Amino acid sequence: MVLVVVLIFGLTLIPSVQPTPKNLPIVVVNLDQGVDIPKQGKVNMGNSIADMIQKTATPSSGEEPAVKFFRVKSYQDANKGLANRDYYAALVIPQDFSRKQASLRGPEPVSPEIEIVVNQGINTAGSTMAGTVLNGIVDQINTNVRTQLLAEFEAKGGTMTTKQAAFMVSPITKKVTNVNETGRNSMNGNAPISLFQPLWMASIAGASIIFMTLSKISFTSRKEKFIALMAQVLMGAVIALVAGFGLTWMANAIGVHIAQFGDTALFLSLACYSFFLMISAVLSWTGIKGIPIFVILLFFGAPLLAMAPEFMPPFYRDWILPWLPIRFLVEGLRDLFFFGKNLSWTHPTTVLAWIAVGSIAVIVASVIKFRSNQEAKSHAV
Repeated sequence: MVLVVVLIFGLTLIPSVQPTPKNLPIVVVNLDQGVDIPKQGKVNMGNSIADMIQKTATPSSGEEPAVKFFRVKSYQDANKGLANRDYYAALVIPQDFSRKQASLRGPEPVSPEIEIVVNQGINTAGSTMAGTVLNGIVDQINTNVRTQLLAEFEAKGGTMTTKQAAFMVSPITKKVTNVNETGRNSMNGNAPISLFQPLWMASIAGASIIFMTLSKISFTSRKEKFIALMAQVLMGAVIALVAGFGLTWMANAIGVHIAQFGDTALFLSLACYSFFLMISAVLSWTGIKGIPIFVILLFFGAPLLAMAPEFMPPFYRDWILPWLPIRFLVEGLRDLFFFGKNLSWTHPTTVLAWIAVGSIAVIVASVIKFRSNQEAKSHAV
């Protein structure tokens, strides 16, 4: 038993020991219109940068890259992808990039700008790494451009104007923009993960207490048992409303300002009710010995939900995370807290509702295995 416990809880820690990103999605938007340069024709530096990024991101060994770059044609497409949590960050090359870069060689230089858009709300660790990668890329571009410009000026005799010299330190400026920000209203990016633990424990406690109470009652028929199970379902709704609104009120009272109080409280209530019914459904067939399953899910969920899926080993990403019901709670809270969405039939809400419906069906089906004391004695004889 000791070995089993060590193995189970050791498995919960493996993903966070040495997280290594694979295929972290970042989008590149090249809006550069290019510029006509004498003796060279049409030059589009934005295309060159985008191609260079794509090439350097692909490892020669054939392994999966740490970062996977996607390219879209418009700023709107990139914003849509960021809002849908498809990308952790975006690199935007503006329309006048080539024209301004060409001006660095003339008497009236204008510094070209690259915008870095960091999608903070999707995941703290993932968005931080994506921002770091893009900042490093822009710094490398700056180094390359500076080296190229200095070589060109040296070839022309090494003379440059004061204005030109001022731009040599950082020929290209970068503008960093955070979208779906996590630092507003005293709320950090791990707020959804912090809220799931008390809600999950409340669901386990509520389901266990009601199940043990009902198990002490002697029913004479399946009809009585069915009525008791329906009462259990209704009591779960009351428990969920108390837990959802109580947890939202407590979080708001201790300084986490929740802008959408009603929507958040209702969503937490739905999640708690869904979890309560799911736990009750399992207990209705396994008895109280099914509780360790949900305690283990808590320990598996805590480290995994704090990580971006791209940081997880394949086994956890493909086989553990998709089956964690708690992740739909965290995803729904991210939508409410950071992505400005209201309580509606989003994917997390829909999944939680279906978990509740399926669990009720399983609870009702448990009446089939019920036997009254008289039936049990007859069967024994």
